[in-house]
Amino acid sequence: MEQWTDQAIVLSARTHGENGAIVSLLTENNGRHAGFVHGAQSSKKRAMVEPGSHVKAQWSARTDDSLGTFTLEADRGMPFDVLNDVMKLGALLSACSLCDAALPEREGHAGLYHGLCAFMESLDTDHWSASYVMWEISLLRELGFHLELNKCADGGDVDTLMYVSPKSGRAVSKASAAPYKEKLLSLPNFLRPSPMREDSVGDDADILTGLAMTGYFLEHWVFIHSSKGFPEPRIRLQQRYEKLLDKVA
Repeated sequence: MEQWTDQAIVLSARTHGENGAIVSLLTENNGRHAGFVHGAQSSKKRAMVEPGSHVKAQWSARTDDSLGTFTLEADRGMPFDVLNDVMKLGALLSACSLCDAALPEREGHAGLYHGLCAFMESLDTDHWSASYVMWEISLLRELGFHLELNKCADGGDVDTLMYVSPKSGRAVSKASAAPYKEKLLSLPNFLRPSPMREDSVGDDADILTGLAMTGYFLEHWVFIHSSKGFPEPRIRLQQRYEKLLDKVA
């Protein structure tokens, strides 16, 4: 019998059988791991297998390479007021869907687990949306796609970084970008050097700029060959910010 116990965050739950579900978790020490949960559709367990729930999970199976079963124990609930805030809930569902779709199963990602925990804790703060964009940058790095945003790709002035090359993922200064800035991605204000930051740091327009930047690299670097495409919750999150700005305009 193979088994382990670990702290985990629920990423997804797919109905299986009359009352069970196949649940995908991001664990602290065992990576993204799936298992069957008996009675997952019952009133007692339904909330426990919602994406974003923190659980203590015990996995057991006859052999290491089989699906196995989870016994779950609620650890702590979602951050305060998330269920009543469509933007925060959308960001949480987006993060869970990205992990579920992008991470290889049973490959250790302790840093990403703790990073997701940190993002979830930030949902109780005013800077949660910027924290989400930063989390996506860390996800890209964890998957081997490093964005170099602290120096200019062409050796330009590091105090005037304003753009990002869609080919290399490296920042570009204002002067170096001038001849071809239309082909570059914008670097959000909250990631620019202090001299280049504007009063709009962290507002909805700035967050949308950040989502457009990370979304480009997620779509073209991580999910370009995925048969399931770019995760729908991530698409909806960016669309919500676009609609917010349309209403303001």
